[in-house]
Amino acid sequence: MTFWERVLIDTILFIALAGLFAGTGMFYISSAWIALLASFVLAILNVLVKPILVVLSLPINILTLGLFSIVINGAMLQLTSMFVGPALFHFSSFWSAMLIAIIMAICNTVITSHQSEY
Repeated sequence: MTFWERVLIDTILFIALAGLFAGTGMFYISSAWIALLASFVLAILNVLVKPILVVLSLPINILTLGLFSIVINGAMLQLTSMFVGPALFHFSSFWSAMLIAIIMAICNTVITSHQSEY
């Protein structure tokens, strides 16, 4: 999957998840354009920052059998919120960011595996 396909899929996921959690206040996006900007920022952070975090957390990631990567993905979403602006894109807590990260990882895995069939 190319960089821009990933950005587009994450944009759609952000919009869908913001609609799903609209009544709870766990996840907020002000507009579809902000979702596009947030997915672009997330993609850039995944390329520049995430590899460093994965290497630094390698011992704890091995001890937890890879489950610590959920914490890293939640941290990446929180960083995205910080760069985009909390008034436009935010999570109510770190736990909600981790929940969104889990849902996004599942959806991205399903989409990627579905694309590899063709």
